[in-house]
Amino acid sequence: MSRNRLEILKRREPLQVGFMPFYDCAPLVYALEASLFAKYDLEVELRRENSWSSLRDRLVEGELDAAHAPATLPFLANLGLESDPSECVSGMILSLQGNGITLSRQLWDEGVRDAATLREAIYRNWGKRTYTFAVTFPFSSQRFLLHRWLKLGGIIPQNEVRIVALPPFQMFPTLKLGYVDGYCVAEPWVSLAAQAGVGVCVATSAELAPFHPEKVLMVRQSFASGSPEEHERLLAALIEACAFCDEPQNRAGLNELLAEPRYVNAPADCLGDGLPGQPTLNSTIFHRHDANEPTDERATWLMKLLYDFLDQGSVKRGPATRAPVLKNIFQRDVYNRARLLVPAGDHTGTEAGETRASGVSAPSSEARAGAGAP
Repeated sequence: MSRNRLEILKRREPLQVGFMPFYDCAPLVYALEASLFAKYDLEVELRRENSWSSLRDRLVEGELDAAHAPATLPFLANLGLESDPSECVSGMILSLQGNGITLSRQLWDEGVRDAATLREAIYRNWGKRTYTFAVTFPFSSQRFLLHRWLKLGGIIPQNEVRIVALPPFQMFPTLKLGYVDGYCVAEPWVSLAAQAGVGVCVATSAELAPFHPEKVLMVRQSFASGSPEEHERLLAALIEACAFCDEPQNRAGLNELLAEPRYVNAPADCLGDGLPGQPTLNSTIFHRHDANEPTDERATWLMKLLYDFLDQGSVKRGPATRAPVLKNIFQRDVYNRARLLVPAGDHTGTEAGETRASGVSAPSSEARAGAGAP
């Protein structure tokens, strides 16, 4: 029996959609709780995962049909890096930016305020200790942001500091216990550390790479081609959910939903900073500025980020391998068909230069180029 036929038969069961406990899973949570999936004739079960690697493996192996995933993950799956090769694609971007770099309170009390003062501390203690920073996934926008921030202070990543990958739920306790000196991660773990007095946010993705693609909806190619109508209805529900999540007046209700143990499982009073409308540069963008569109420009940015990482290590890929991956993974045509399914007025995307109630405006092409983000 063909794999596509198996995909069709499998649709007698609810769609299994994986997510990780970050603020930017909000569109999936809202789509379920507000019956948007049902509106598009879908039955969906959300499954919370403990790590990006377990989420990836379950998607590749067919236990999950779709997943909230780092924007680099579909590219990694196709290249067979960190896992067996798997044809995976994405029909929409779920969110832009939303990460922050947090330093431990101990470093802050010692006078570290930025990468330059961190470098001074590193050389004062050279040979006495190793400074360690954490991200949630080795090949992620968070690692790129951390590398960029460190380099601003003249620090060579992995040579002068150690970078490790940790599951999100381990970020706060390891910082509190002193096992790591800082981390780059999405909300709520930035705000949680700040409110607990354990850490201080010193930089955000809005400063380091404004409007960079952060999370996508990732599926296997066999699902996208074997159940195209169902895939497009899933995207339509999430496009509508993303538009809702981007409205400041909806923040309080979203915070309460996300705070539940089955979702983010963090105090509601520390959930707000990652959502639109808060007075912070770290606001996640879910829908404004054509955030959901999987453009070639965004795919190019992700591929450059990914290959820069690979070129720094032992795994090498030549330019000839890049084009097929770039061409096939972000499916803009699927996204455009899904948008047509959303009733007029249920999604209100803005043009790239417009500003909505959250006060975040799209950067000029020159500013985007300078920041290295699309």
